[in-house]
Amino acid sequence: MDLNDIDEKIRNLLKRHIGVLRVQKELDEQFEVSGTIETMQGKKKVAGIYFASVIAKPKDVRFYFFPIYTHKAKFDALSPELQKMLKGKSCFHIKKLDLKLEQELMNLIDRGIKLYQEDNMLAIT
Repeated sequence: MDLNDIDEKIRNLLKRHIGVLRVQKELDEQFEVSGTIETMQGKKKVAGIYFASVIAKPKDVRFYFFPIYTHKAKFDALSPELQKMLKGKSCFHIKKLDLKLEQELMNLIDRGIKLYQEDNMLAIT
């Protein structure tokens, strides 16, 4: 699977939640989603909390996933493969994506949605 396919797959995993999430940016090199309801992000009230971004780079696809930063303890069971891709606190550098990793990312996103809904940071559908 090439980097364009990886980028598209991750974007589609996020797009499954449009309604609860809204697209903030959709460019060839960047895709960003946030919530749809007013909430606090740190000490600032925002129109919708930042949730995730997908950024195409020459050697990998960067997947910035904010719930793993805000709810770190809830994401401690990453597979060794996905753990290796996590650089810093919330950014995954993805160079390859198989069905197992795609499923794990889908579950990660779903868990992030659920956690943010439980904390009233995202709308409930």
